[in-house]
Amino acid sequence: MNLWEAVLLGIIQGLTEFLPVSSSGHIELGKVILNTQFEEDLLFSVVVHFATTLSTIVIFWKTILQVIKGLFKFQLNEETKFVLLIALSMIPIFILGVFFKDAIEQLFAGNVLLVGSMLLCTGGVLLLAHTLEQTEKAGDISPVKAFIIGVAQAIAVLPGISRSGATIAAALILKVEREQAARFSFLMVIPPILGATLLELKDYLEIASPATQNATTPLAAGFVAAFVTGAFACQWMIKIVKKGKLSYFAVYCISVGIIAIVYHSLV
Repeated sequence: MNLWEAVLLGIIQGLTEFLPVSSSGHIELGKVILNTQFEEDLLFSVVVHFATTLSTIVIFWKTILQVIKGLFKFQLNEETKFVLLIALSMIPIFILGVFFKDAIEQLFAGNVLLVGSMLLCTGGVLLLAHTLEQTEKAGDISPVKAFIIGVAQAIAVLPGISRSGATIAAALILKVEREQAARFSFLMVIPPILGATLLELKDYLEIASPATQNATTPLAAGFVAAFVTGAFACQWMIKIVKKGKLSYFAVYCISVGIIAIVYHSLV
């Protein structure tokens, strides 16, 4: 993977992380189309996800600061309840990361058929959320709802399943208010991505050879590109969710999924 390929894939990650179209799926398709060779595929994916997580922190810094202040009051306030809900949502992805890490790594190998099929699933889920959502009955996130949204996040490790799409759609189907659904979806990913990044970087540095250390430049380029475009896409997605325009992305995911499957059958 050269510098410009890393920048392009970083831009794809930044734009698609928050939009409900699957960033991992688009990166896998991008690697196939560009015919990129990169020994540390999962590491690149983790690094660019970390970049978009930092952009989330930048966009939501006031909310995060308020939550931290509330925690240090050491009482069961709204901020403490929010953190407990985030913790509940992390359980499924934690179990998946601990017990199925090796299996997950095998999914990041340019499997176009898998990506295309999962994009069709993403489109179907978005259409279902659009059909079932009734904003007039929307409410807050309960512990049960938080855990179910966490299950949706765990399923989204599959390339082609949109994390933001799956979690926001799950929240809307569960009758969570739109803006709250978007905020919870974006903030719940921060702890697991930060943890995964630290673990992956630790493992990488322990086994890094002079040859693999040459990957530092494309990793850094991909990181910067993903961070900048991610900050833009995060704000854009919040506006989209408020307006209830997820059905447009359902059509997009289904279209790209069909194209990916047809491409796989022709090559």
